Amino acid sequence: MRKELFVRSGGRPVKAVIRNYGTNDFDALIDVQKACFPLPFPEELLWNREQLSAHVTTFPQGAVCAEIGGRIVGSMTGLIVDTAHYKDDHSWASITDNGYIRNHNPNGNTLYVVDIAVMPDYRQSGIGKWMMQTLYETVVQLGLDRLLGGGRMPGYAERANEATPETYVAKVLTGEWNDPVISFLLRCGRMPVGIAANYLEDEQSLNHAVLMEWRNPFKS
Repeated sequence: MRKELFVRSGGRPVKAVIRNYGTNDFDALIDVQKACFPLPFPEELLWNREQLSAHVTTFPQGAVCAEIGGRIVGSMTGLIVDTAHYKDDHSWASITDNGYIRNHNPNGNTLYVVDIAVMPDYRQSGIGKWMMQTLYETVVQLGLDRLLGGGRMPGYAERANEATPETYVAKVLTGEWNDPVISFLLRCGRMPVGIAANYLEDEQSLNHAVLMEWRNPFKS
Protein backbone atom coordinates (compact mmCIF):
# COMPACT_ATOMS: atom_id res chain seq x y z
CA MET A 1 0.00 0.00 0.00
CA ARG A 2 1.25 3.47 -0.89
CA LYS A 3 -0.55 6.77 -1.38
CA GLU A 4 0.51 10.38 -1.79
CA LEU A 5 -1.33 13.39 -0.39
CA PHE A 6 -0.76 16.89 0.92
CA VAL A 7 -0.78 17.94 4.56
CA ARG A 8 -0.07 21.32 6.15
CA SER A 9 3.26 21.92 7.85
CA GLY A 10 4.82 25.25 8.71
CA GLY A 11 1.77 27.02 7.31
CA ARG A 12 2.09 25.54 3.82
CA PRO A 13 1.09 22.36 1.98
CA VAL A 14 3.74 19.63 1.87
CA LYS A 15 3.59 16.30 0.10
CA ALA A 16 3.37 13.24 2.32
CA VAL A 17 3.45 9.52 1.60
CA ILE A 18 1.42 7.00 3.61
CA ARG A 19 2.73 3.47 3.08
CA ASN A 20 3.41 0.16 4.76
CA TYR A 21 6.69 0.07 6.63
CA GLY A 22 9.32 -2.60 6.15
CA THR A 23 12.63 -3.89 7.47
CA ASN A 24 14.64 -0.96 6.11
CA ASP A 25 12.53 1.46 8.16
CA PHE A 26 13.20 0.02 11.61
CA ASP A 27 15.88 2.52 12.72
CA ALA A 28 13.73 5.47 11.59
CA LEU A 29 10.66 4.04 13.35
CA ILE A 30 12.61 3.70 16.60
CA ASP A 31 13.73 7.34 16.20
CA VAL A 32 10.06 8.36 15.89
CA GLN A 33 9.31 6.53 19.13
CA LYS A 34 12.18 8.26 20.94
CA ALA A 35 10.97 11.68 19.75
CA CYS A 36 7.36 10.97 20.74
CA PHE A 37 8.11 9.36 24.10
CA PRO A 38 11.25 11.04 25.52
CA LEU A 39 12.79 10.39 28.92
CA PRO A 40 11.65 9.79 31.61
CA PHE A 41 9.48 7.41 29.54
CA PRO A 42 11.22 4.03 29.94
CA GLU A 43 13.32 3.36 26.85
CA GLU A 44 12.68 -0.37 27.17
CA LEU A 45 9.00 0.29 26.36
CA LEU A 46 9.82 1.80 22.96
CA TRP A 47 9.58 -0.41 19.87
CA ASN A 48 12.47 -2.82 19.46
CA ARG A 49 13.57 -4.50 16.25
CA GLU A 50 12.04 -7.85 17.26
CA GLN A 51 8.61 -6.28 17.71
CA LEU A 52 8.86 -4.38 14.43
CA SER A 53 9.94 -7.54 12.64
CA ALA A 54 6.85 -9.29 14.03
CA HIS A 55 4.64 -6.47 12.71
CA VAL A 56 5.89 -6.66 9.14
CA THR A 57 5.92 -10.47 8.96
CA THR A 58 2.73 -11.27 10.90
CA PHE A 59 0.37 -8.59 9.55
CA PRO A 60 2.08 -6.23 7.08
CA GLN A 61 -1.24 -4.56 6.15
CA GLY A 62 -1.40 -3.22 9.71
CA ALA A 63 2.11 -1.72 9.66
CA VAL A 64 1.74 1.86 8.39
CA CYS A 65 4.06 4.85 8.35
CA ALA A 66 4.02 8.46 7.14
CA GLU A 67 6.92 9.98 5.24
CA ILE A 68 7.69 13.60 4.34
CA GLY A 69 10.71 14.54 2.28
CA GLY A 70 12.09 11.02 2.59
CA ARG A 71 11.89 11.13 6.41
CA ILE A 72 9.52 8.97 8.44
CA VAL A 73 7.50 11.27 10.70
CA GLY A 74 4.84 8.92 12.04
CA SER A 75 3.74 5.32 12.38
CA MET A 76 0.67 3.30 13.24
CA THR A 77 0.35 -0.43 13.87
CA GLY A 78 -2.60 -2.79 14.19
CA LEU A 79 -3.47 -6.47 14.43
CA ILE A 80 -6.67 -8.47 13.95
CA VAL A 81 -8.34 -9.99 17.01
CA ASP A 82 -11.60 -11.73 17.81
CA THR A 83 -12.95 -9.52 20.58
CA ALA A 84 -15.08 -12.40 21.91
CA HIS A 85 -11.82 -13.74 23.36
CA TYR A 86 -11.11 -10.59 25.40
CA LYS A 87 -12.94 -8.84 28.20
CA ASP A 88 -14.02 -5.24 27.69
CA ASP A 89 -11.68 -4.35 30.56
CA HIS A 90 -8.60 -5.82 28.84
CA SER A 91 -5.07 -4.47 29.07
CA TRP A 92 -2.87 -3.26 26.24
CA ALA A 93 -0.37 -6.02 27.02
CA SER A 94 -2.94 -8.81 26.84
CA ILE A 95 -4.60 -7.78 23.58
CA THR A 96 -1.39 -6.86 21.71
CA ASP A 97 0.85 -9.61 23.12
CA ASN A 98 3.05 -6.87 24.63
CA GLY A 99 3.39 -5.37 21.18
CA TYR A 100 4.66 -8.56 19.52
CA ILE A 101 1.19 -9.37 18.00
CA ARG A 102 1.80 -13.13 18.03
CA ASN A 103 -1.91 -13.39 18.92
CA HIS A 104 -2.90 -11.93 15.53
CA ASN A 105 -5.99 -13.80 14.32
CA PRO A 106 -6.68 -13.46 10.58
CA ASN A 107 -10.16 -14.89 11.23
CA GLY A 108 -11.00 -12.24 13.82
CA ASN A 109 -13.57 -9.46 13.52
CA THR A 110 -11.72 -6.37 14.73
CA LEU A 111 -8.65 -4.43 13.68
CA TYR A 112 -7.06 -3.40 16.98
CA VAL A 113 -4.74 -0.40 17.22
CA VAL A 114 -1.44 -1.29 18.84
CA ASP A 115 0.18 2.12 18.62
CA ILE A 116 0.11 5.49 16.86
CA ALA A 117 2.90 8.06 17.00
CA VAL A 118 3.58 11.33 15.16
CA MET A 119 6.75 13.42 15.47
CA PRO A 120 6.05 16.54 17.59
CA ASP A 121 6.88 18.89 14.69
CA TYR A 122 4.15 17.29 12.56
CA ARG A 123 1.30 17.12 15.04
CA GLN A 124 -1.74 19.13 13.92
CA SER A 125 -0.66 18.52 10.30
CA GLY A 126 -3.23 15.80 9.63
CA ILE A 127 -0.66 12.99 9.49
CA GLY A 128 -2.24 11.07 12.37
CA LYS A 129 -5.71 11.36 10.89
CA TRP A 130 -4.51 10.11 7.49
CA MET A 131 -2.81 7.08 9.03
CA MET A 132 -6.03 6.34 10.91
CA GLN A 133 -8.00 6.68 7.68
CA THR A 134 -5.65 4.19 6.05
CA LEU A 135 -6.45 1.56 8.67
CA TYR A 136 -10.17 2.31 8.26
CA GLU A 137 -9.68 1.44 4.60
CA THR A 138 -8.01 -1.80 5.70
CA VAL A 139 -11.05 -2.63 7.84
CA VAL A 140 -13.29 -2.21 4.79
CA GLN A 141 -10.95 -4.06 2.45
CA LEU A 142 -10.74 -7.08 4.77
CA GLY A 143 -14.46 -7.07 5.60
CA LEU A 144 -13.91 -6.58 9.33
CA ASP A 145 -16.57 -5.25 11.68
CA ARG A 146 -14.61 -2.36 13.12
CA LEU A 147 -11.41 -0.73 14.27
CA LEU A 148 -10.93 -0.56 18.05
CA GLY A 149 -8.26 0.72 20.39
CA GLY A 150 -7.62 2.15 23.82
CA GLY A 151 -6.97 5.87 23.94
CA ARG A 152 -5.01 7.54 26.71
CA MET A 153 -6.82 10.04 28.95
CA PRO A 154 -3.90 12.34 29.83
CA GLY A 155 -6.08 14.99 31.44
CA TYR A 156 -7.78 12.58 33.82
CA ALA A 157 -5.26 12.63 36.70
CA GLU A 158 -5.96 16.32 37.28
CA ARG A 159 -9.71 15.67 37.41
CA ALA A 160 -9.80 12.36 39.27
CA ASN A 161 -10.76 13.98 42.58
CA GLU A 162 -13.99 15.26 41.02
CA ALA A 163 -14.93 12.67 38.40
CA THR A 164 -14.93 8.98 37.63
CA PRO A 165 -13.32 7.99 34.30
CA GLU A 166 -16.80 7.66 32.79
CA THR A 167 -17.80 11.15 33.97
CA TYR A 168 -14.52 12.57 32.70
CA VAL A 169 -15.14 11.19 29.20
CA ALA A 170 -18.75 12.43 29.28
CA LYS A 171 -17.59 15.97 30.08
CA VAL A 172 -15.04 15.84 27.26
CA LEU A 173 -17.83 14.79 24.90
CA THR A 174 -19.97 17.78 25.92
CA GLY A 175 -17.02 20.15 25.49
CA GLU A 176 -16.94 21.13 29.15
CA TRP A 177 -13.46 19.63 29.54
CA ASN A 178 -10.70 19.05 27.02
CA ASP A 179 -8.49 16.02 26.52
CA PRO A 180 -5.99 16.09 23.63
CA VAL A 181 -6.02 12.36 22.89
CA ILE A 182 -9.77 11.80 23.16
CA SER A 183 -10.42 14.94 21.11
CA PHE A 184 -8.02 13.74 18.39
CA LEU A 185 -9.72 10.35 18.19
CA LEU A 186 -13.14 12.00 18.01
CA ARG A 187 -11.92 14.12 15.07
CA CYS A 188 -10.85 10.87 13.40
CA GLY A 189 -14.40 9.50 13.67
CA ARG A 190 -13.85 7.18 16.62
CA MET A 191 -16.67 6.65 19.14
CA PRO A 192 -16.22 5.82 22.84
CA VAL A 193 -17.60 2.41 23.87
CA GLY A 194 -16.16 1.81 27.35
CA ILE A 195 -13.38 2.26 29.88
CA ALA A 196 -10.46 -0.11 30.52
CA ALA A 197 -9.24 0.33 34.10
CA ASN A 198 -5.73 -1.14 34.16
CA TYR A 199 -4.91 -0.68 30.51
CA LEU A 200 -1.34 0.59 30.57
CA GLU A 201 1.02 2.09 33.13
CA ASP A 202 0.30 5.77 32.57
CA GLU A 203 0.46 8.28 35.39
CA GLN A 204 -1.45 11.00 33.52
CA SER A 205 -4.36 8.66 32.81
CA LEU A 206 -4.13 6.87 36.17
CA ASN A 207 -3.68 3.71 34.05
CA HIS A 208 -7.12 4.14 32.42
CA ALA A 209 -7.96 4.18 28.72
CA VAL A 210 -11.16 4.93 26.86
CA LEU A 211 -11.99 2.24 24.32
CA MET A 212 -12.97 3.91 21.04
CA GLU A 213 -14.17 2.25 17.86
CA TRP A 214 -14.87 3.01 14.21
CA ARG A 215 -17.56 0.78 12.70
CA ASN A 216 -17.34 -0.50 9.14
CA PRO A 217 -20.19 1.39 7.41
CA PHE A 218 -20.54 -1.36 4.80
CA LYS A 219 -21.47 -4.03 7.36
CA SER A 220 -24.80 -4.23 9.14
